[in-house]
Amino acid sequence: MNLSNRLRYGRVLLLNQAMLKTIIPICLVVFLFTGCSKNSGTVESNSKAGQSSRTSAESAQNTDGEFRTKAPDGWVVEKPTSEMRFAQYKLPKAEGDAEDAFLVVYYFGKGQGGTTEANIERWINQVKQPDGSPSKDKAKTETSTVNGLPVTTVDVVGTYSGGMSQESSTHDPSLIYRLRGAVVETPKGSYFVKLTGPQKTVNRWDQAYNDYVKSFEFK
Repeated sequence: MNLSNRLRYGRVLLLNQAMLKTIIPICLVVFLFTGCSKNSGTVESNSKAGQSSRTSAESAQNTDGEFRTKAPDGWVVEKPTSEMRFAQYKLPKAEGDAEDAFLVVYYFGKGQGGTTEANIERWINQVKQPDGSPSKDKAKTETSTVNGLPVTTVDVVGTYSGGMSQESSTHDPSLIYRLRGAVVETPKGSYFVKLTGPQKTVNRWDQAYNDYVKSFEFK
């Protein structure tokens, strides 16, 4: 091979080496970018799927249960007289009282029955004060948590003007009544607990009623 050919061959080798140095890094960059993008997409997809599964599971768990209570000894369990009544009880009258007390648990469905505040206010307004003063000034309200459930209670004494309790029976309008109520918020909606009866009789069952409220659970 003469000198001219050797020089030409040398230039070709140098050109090929330069091209290889340029192509190899470009290939590496393309490979790494493509690989990272695929991996990133897979992780994101799995993450979204996991979040969706957790959300569905949590939603099912939140509503998968029933409201449960435990009736105290001495209460007479009665068959609910309407579909709106989850449970109802008769609390035998105390000595000297002419009437029994009644406790009814109402359930109207999820999102039904009105707000807690509206029901508490309505119950208070069903009890009148003999001296004409506002019952809301004498009513005792309290908010607590019972076995994970928000519970708002009310306790008020006066003459009872009727409503969805005391079996809508006629009674002496001058008789002093006591109303104890509770609104229990559950994942399936609110349950409305209303006890009404002559003050002496309701007083007799005070501890039993407190125990009944403490038995509220959703599982």
